[in-house]
Amino acid sequence: MIGQLIFGTLLLAAVALAICNARKIFQNIRLGRDERRFDHPSKRWRAMLLVAFGQKKMFKRPFAALLHLFVYLGFCIINIEMLEIVIDGLFGTHRVFSGLGAFYALLIGAFEWLALGVLAGCIVFLMRRNIARIRRFSGTEMTPWPRTDANLILTAEILLMAAFLTMNAADHNLQLLGAPHYTQAGAFPVSGWLLPLLPDDVSSLIGIERFCWWFHIIGVLVFLNYLPYSKHLHIVLAFPNTYFSNLNPKGHFTTMESVANEVKAMLDPTYTPMAIAATLRFGAKDISDLTWKNLLEAYTCTECGRCTAVCPANMTGKLLSPRKIMMDTRDRMVEVGNKVRKNKELTEDGKSLLDDYITREEIWACTTCNACVEACPVNINPLEIIMELRRYAVMEESQAPASLHAMFSNVENNGAPWKYAQADRANWVDGN
Repeated sequence: MIGQLIFGTLLLAAVALAICNARKIFQNIRLGRDERRFDHPSKRWRAMLLVAFGQKKMFKRPFAALLHLFVYLGFCIINIEMLEIVIDGLFGTHRVFSGLGAFYALLIGAFEWLALGVLAGCIVFLMRRNIARIRRFSGTEMTPWPRTDANLILTAEILLMAAFLTMNAADHNLQLLGAPHYTQAGAFPVSGWLLPLLPDDVSSLIGIERFCWWFHIIGVLVFLNYLPYSKHLHIVLAFPNTYFSNLNPKGHFTTMESVANEVKAMLDPTYTPMAIAATLRFGAKDISDLTWKNLLEAYTCTECGRCTAVCPANMTGKLLSPRKIMMDTRDRMVEVGNKVRKNKELTEDGKSLLDDYITREEIWACTTCNACVEACPVNINPLEIIMELRRYAVMEESQAPASLHAMFSNVENNGAPWKYAQADRANWVDGN
């Protein structure tokens, strides 16, 4: 009964803390502007099923994708057993679903093979990061914490899977020895290999089995509450993020209705401007100027570096890293969110996303080629944030690189980027 009380208390505390952390994340995302992303539900479900569940875009790098699939499927499916662990912990039972007979044995056997896949995948991922030192895992934005975060999660998953298999091995041995409370149930094709490494006396085996049981469940509860502080939050947010993907063609940029109204009125004297809400700011200077979808993407970023690896600006030595854009946006969002909860309102703190987190050099290095958008395995769009920051710099501050000012002047005076008048645009055909 004491064990059940301790387990129940830990479970309630972990779930309550997880709900509190989830609420903070939701509040932070709500700092962004409203945006409609509920149209074409069938297309959105399809995008989520293919990209988030099916990991379609991961397979552009087959080896890493296969390992990720092992870890993804294994870790998700094995946690189905958490239902049994929770019931056993609350009611003092042991393998409460063992009455399923052969089907239960099939499940436990499948869980063990998946656990082995997770174990192997995480070990290879650790080697790729720390021994092979894959280039895309480095960069100025990859400070000690992001690297430590990745290693912590991989190490934790290895320990959890090792505990799961050791628990099953001890349980299996106790079943063979006829220990009370350990009824014959399950199949152990992988953990059976560990039997020669375990002691033969019942008391020691019970100690090992109970220790691994508690280690596994506490580890999962700690992992649940560590997610909000880790890039691995993408294992949850990848699904809503892909559902709310931008369904427009990648070269399609948004139009500000207030600006479109003015342009249409200038071009057509008969045009009647639509009644729209006043625009507080053109483009984005800080978090509150971005949309909630931009902020959701910042939380969803996996920091895998695929976007930066294909960025032509980054390849040529420019300062731009699309991954850094998303990480900076997330850091600023968390900072602002914490201050809002402390002050009970959104107040100026003398800082902004542009300049204090993301520099002008970064946003103007972008070629708007959409390579980063295409490469992202969970449909994140760093280009939207870059374009909004550019829009603010140009429309609010009239600041842009000198090379662009001549083009802006030509567009204003000639209606085209070139220095000659529209009437002369066809002169090149003369004499042909």
